Amino acid sequence: MKNSFAGLLAIYLAFFTSTVLSEQTFPTVEIEPSTLELKVGDTVQLKGVVKDADGNIVPDAQVLFFGSRINLTVTPGGLVTAIHPGEHKVTALSPTQRIEGEPDSYTRSWEPGIRGKLEIVVPEPPLSSIQIDGIPDPLYTGTTAALRVSGIDEAGVERHDLAPVFTISESGAAETDGFGTITGLEAGAVTITATVDEVEATATINVKTNPIRSIELTASESEARTGDVIHFNAVARDIKGAIVVDVPVEFSLRSSLDPNHPEARGAGASAMILDDGRFVAEQQGIYTVVAMSGSAVARASVRIERRDVTREFEFLGQARISDHFTSDFWIWEGVDGRDYAIVGSWGGPGKIYFYDVTDPTAMELVDTVQVDARTVNDVKISEDGRIAVISREGASNRRNGIVILDVSDPRDAKILSTFDDQLTGGVHNAFIYDNHVYAVNNGRRWDVINIDNPSEPSRVSRFETTTPGRSVHDVWVRDGILYQAGATDGIIVVDVGGGGDTGPGGSPERPVEMGRADQITGWNHAVWPMQSGSAGKMYVFAGDETFYDDPRVPERLEYDPDEKIPSRAGGWVHIIEFDDPGNPQEVAQYRVGDFGVHNYWIDWEEELMYTAYYQGGLRVLDVSGELIGDLYAQGREVGSFYSADPEGFIPNAAMVWGPQPHKGTIFFTDHHSGLWAVRLKEKEDEDKEQDSASP
Repeated sequence: MKNSFAGLLAIYLAFFTSTVLSEQTFPTVEIEPSTLELKVGDTVQLKGVVKDADGNIVPDAQVLFFGSRINLTVTPGGLVTAIHPGEHKVTALSPTQRIEGEPDSYTRSWEPGIRGKLEIVVPEPPLSSIQIDGIPDPLYTGTTAALRVSGIDEAGVERHDLAPVFTISESGAAETDGFGTITGLEAGAVTITATVDEVEATATINVKTNPIRSIELTASESEARTGDVIHFNAVARDIKGAIVVDVPVEFSLRSSLDPNHPEARGAGASAMILDDGRFVAEQQGIYTVVAMSGSAVARASVRIERRDVTREFEFLGQARISDHFTSDFWIWEGVDGRDYAIVGSWGGPGKIYFYDVTDPTAMELVDTVQVDARTVNDVKISEDGRIAVISREGASNRRNGIVILDVSDPRDAKILSTFDDQLTGGVHNAFIYDNHVYAVNNGRRWDVINIDNPSEPSRVSRFETTTPGRSVHDVWVRDGILYQAGATDGIIVVDVGGGGDTGPGGSPERPVEMGRADQITGWNHAVWPMQSGSAGKMYVFAGDETFYDDPRVPERLEYDPDEKIPSRAGGWVHIIEFDDPGNPQEVAQYRVGDFGVHNYWIDWEEELMYTAYYQGGLRVLDVSGELIGDLYAQGREVGSFYSADPEGFIPNAAMVWGPQPHKGTIFFTDHHSGLWAVRLKEKEDEDKEQDSASP
């Protein structure tokens, strides 16, 4: 076994020393079968074969399999079960071996090694039945209704991703555009039919005469900034002047450039208004909202100015890490009154670094702790600043779990205990709250570990859904409520002791789900709650994470030690209104070009969101007030800072991992270059600098 791995390692080293990729013959991993089509629910066993550069099979080579848990269940041994329709990828990895005789525990498809890919096609199951949803009762003349169609397919899955065609009976009472919008014309009844792949559903709609004769339209503000939400209120009255409340009033808008701001020319004057009258604009200008119902029409106009929240960054200092990747960190005030940082390492030596950051312009390394791990992904500090918990992945004995340290003196941190019971698959993220550690276990569930005695931790409960292919990536606890981020399950809110008298009665020993929100991309990675004081609403921010393949050499390492080409991430932040945990609504997004988001931190008092946008740098967003629509397009971004370091592990390429504001300084780690410290200048400071620079 050792000889076969040694031979395979020699192949890898020959591959790494090649600098001309187009002329290099690669060792390969071939997957059998080479093509595959499955039905939803089907299971098949894959086989991986490693071949050297001459096409000879390498005996006893290890091959592990990975896939998207939201679409396929893929075991490391290659047992694949189809969950959702589509074209999906399975990756086969033959990993390198760092220490002979001590194979690493590989948990991700981008670990060092050679890889092959298999495209698996899962066709959409035929529909068994469909139904028309959103039928108005009744439909009034001069109003419209948006009909929807849902269905059940032959796999028993409820479907909402349908594209029906609508037709209407020969009646003058209503008309349809064929896509689901129906408009009442005169009193009567019509039959509407929806068709999807020759499966039909019909519904009868009664049309009544609209009693509304006049509308009064008012706006909560006549002037506002881009991104501010204005509430339009329409009061409808009948022929006698009585208020009509059970007949819908529809909103539309027209916009024009503000002639006093020619710099907006060419950018348009984009805005939107929701069915409930909430309005927001992305560009400055003059907007007229029109309220309509039947023959009654009313108009009201508002003026929108530029938000103007941008500020400049000031660089303070950097604690460079250039011999391996950097991971998560945490800043805290120690028991001695000084400020400290704990920083993890990724894919390298299994080290944790401690810095004194009291002076962010001269951050000082004060201690280093070595643990048995390839990656220390997550680090957290207890509320009293005395205990640290770090997550381990890739331990040499494959027993990962967490390590608990005494950090009362960060200059002499001491390991108190490890806890790996039923956590051997790897802990990617963890959170400390009220002497309990909430550890994300192998990406499938989270375990609750009591650390009243940190030298003898003990499990008290766990939380796991039954969703096929379930995936958990991150947890965050605030005021006794846990927020879970996971690709398949989206956002789940769980009571672990903060539900109060009206809550479901959860505790660390008995976690109880309160509500959940679907995640549309399937990339959900991070989560952060925010109780908005200015808006009076509860929001949950759900961040994506995905990575693009390299089309030049799809089988190469994500990181090549010779080329040092940075990876490219994608994804964005979804903002979900969670006032009612039983009925959350995604209301806004923060999306910045073709960058990918990682971790973030929201200051509830300042109402600022500090975001690690990977290759898009550190970015700060104004999240004050009510949030709807595209927050980036609305001009809410306060500023951005690119941490490109010519001496970084991957030079001159920002890859921001996570931020944390602390005492006026914004600290963050960059995956390529270590710990950074910057400050946002106040507006008045910027103005003074500009004045002093003027001749």
